[in-house]
Amino acid sequence: MSKYITKRLLISLATLLVIIFVLFVMLDMMPGSPFNDEKLTETQKALLYAKYGLDQPFFVRFGKYLINMLKGDLGVSYVLNKNRAVSDMLTGPLGLSIRIGAKAMVIGSIFGLLFGILAALNHNTWIDSLFSLISIIGVSVPSYVFALLLAYFIGFKLKMFPILYNASNAGASTVLPTIALSMFPIANISRFTRSEMIDVLGSEYILLVESKGVREKDLILRHALRNTLIPIVTIMGPLLINLLTGSMVVEKVFAIPGIGQLMMQAIQNNDYNVVIACAFVYSALYIGMMLVVDILYGIIDPRIRVAKGAD
Repeated sequence: MSKYITKRLLISLATLLVIIFVLFVMLDMMPGSPFNDEKLTETQKALLYAKYGLDQPFFVRFGKYLINMLKGDLGVSYVLNKNRAVSDMLTGPLGLSIRIGAKAMVIGSIFGLLFGILAALNHNTWIDSLFSLISIIGVSVPSYVFALLLAYFIGFKLKMFPILYNASNAGASTVLPTIALSMFPIANISRFTRSEMIDVLGSEYILLVESKGVREKDLILRHALRNTLIPIVTIMGPLLINLLTGSMVVEKVFAIPGIGQLMMQAIQNNDYNVVIACAFVYSALYIGMMLVVDILYGIIDPRIRVAKGAD
């Protein structure tokens, strides 16, 4: 298992290096520059390029950025918050997006598992049809549509929760975006849980356990659910990261100053360092989450743990 984790860590680091390189290439090819102010003369723009090292060759800039990144220095903002450290700019928005995404994932996991189990236990009944319909709607309708509906009916009409984010009332301000973001994981986890639970309940292993007189509650919780969770864990990691990357529009609807909104502003203003930092954070979170998923796989299923240890 330790060899497998070490191998995955090395692959993950190499992947992140490639991602940073590709980001540098893409931003270098983009039209425009961070200094698009019409009041600036060509001489002033040249001085700014020299000040920030943007006039140096590509590989020189790339090498310096990697060295500084290893020191925890992600550069400074050129436009959004001039000369402020990008790492400082990321702290607040990233923490806010993670909190909302994590809460949405917890809600999505709980209700998704519950709906999926109930649908599987009531296979081919109206309960199964109801939860299947909910899953189809959750997968088909984008999160921002749920966000707009919640903002109008719950926020505007009923005035139960604030529509726009307010830092002084952060708890209530994040309720609607959390619910909007949770709909997609609820639908996906419910679908996968239902499908896997039906397969597991019909397997010879469960029939053998049932023949030994195991109580129905223990049969479902200790045997069927555990085997069902193995493929479910696989989709939970990517779903959590998708909640962060897919929350840009939802953050825009509720005026949440999260990392999604920060990245959109940085792209619009060609703030190179901020764009690279945001994209790097997304990539690192995704790769890290997939590593966690692989480790959880080994914990849930001993067969996988033994197989990995043998590699």
